[in-house]
Amino acid sequence: MYRKLITCTTLALAAGVAAPAWAQAASDYPSKPIRLVIPFPPGGGTDILSRVVANKLTEATKWTIVPENKAGAGGTIGITEAVKAPATGYDMVMGQKDNLILGPYLYKNLPWNPVKDLTPVAHVAYTPVIIATSVNSPYKSIADVVAAAKANPTRVTYGSPGNGTSIHIAGHMFEKAAGIELTHVPYKGSNPALMDAIAGNVDLLVSSIPSAIGQIKAGKLRPLAVTSAKRSTSLPEVPTMQEQGMKGFDVSTWYGLFMPAGTPTDIAAKMNAEVNKLLASKEVQEAILAQGAEPKAMSLGEFDKMYRADFTNAKAVVEASGASIQ
Repeated sequence: MYRKLITCTTLALAAGVAAPAWAQAASDYPSKPIRLVIPFPPGGGTDILSRVVANKLTEATKWTIVPENKAGAGGTIGITEAVKAPATGYDMVMGQKDNLILGPYLYKNLPWNPVKDLTPVAHVAYTPVIIATSVNSPYKSIADVVAAAKANPTRVTYGSPGNGTSIHIAGHMFEKAAGIELTHVPYKGSNPALMDAIAGNVDLLVSSIPSAIGQIKAGKLRPLAVTSAKRSTSLPEVPTMQEQGMKGFDVSTWYGLFMPAGTPTDIAAKMNAEVNKLLASKEVQEAILAQGAEPKAMSLGEFDKMYRADFTNAKAVVEASGASIQ
């Protein structure tokens, strides 16, 4: 489609006919600031990665990227804000597996469809979920948590950044895999859950690595496990759930930039190219890895294919987890 767009524009100019406004837009894009909606509060993993991308993109391109936090309802409020924006390329959102892939199967009557109302623009990174506890906690391993939960069902609590996130799902899947029952305490974002876990107000923190890595490195949180099939590059000393007896346990999330459906393909392609240049930079790779995420660039087509496949497969995952939001 990108080649077709260039051809049509070139032919129009050759014939002395003015190219349509949408075709002219990419050559001048951007001519004003671009808003980046962050669908979670400041301080969490999505916020941190979004600001890394916004700041580095501004430095590299001299474009003006303006981050704006629109939190609530597991990220779905921020997604709704982006969906409603004009499809001109001046509004984008940092979406993730949580709100775009799992949310539609957890929330009833969402006012948008993730594969119809948004355009995948640039995959940024992926990260496993981490299960951690206060350094003052008696739990030293996943086996300790399982033993305590079996002795006192529902007594062991875990905090998450909210209902409807992949982290919420990871907690449910841990319960299912271990045959235990925990008490889920949803917060409005990662940071409040993190603070309560450090204080011992909840027994466990289930979190993205970007949200928790600072406090782990500072010695305030004890990591017990990562939920991916492989260990994290950023925390290689932390064992996986599979290594601790949870056969086949593999949960991770991804982060990517999206624009409203109908955004011109050439504008999406221009943003994709610039973000992928960033992700090839050692400085940006190190900045993302320092936050506990794994940078990964994709073409427009690769990201779209992965996105649609994940959405199709998510229904069975959500049903198997038993998670739901009333």
